[in-house]
Amino acid sequence: MAKSRNNLLGVGGQRKKLSRAEQQGAGPARDNDRKAAEDRKQELVRKMRERAAGTAESAPAQDAPAES
Repeated sequence: MAKSRNNLLGVGGQRKKLSRAEQQGAGPARDNDRKAAEDRKQELVRKMRERAAGTAESAPAQDAPAES
């Protein structure tokens, strides 16, 4: 029996799997939304770190008068 030439699985590289939104043409908009969300998250993390650093600096100052 001859080899089957009908099975072309894997020939020609792989295709990117598209979500439903990307299939309907909303791919780039979603990418922009993700970028905006990431920017907001980074800003929030930066503010939280600044506040944490501020409380860490003020905590020793509060302990100092208690020792004397």
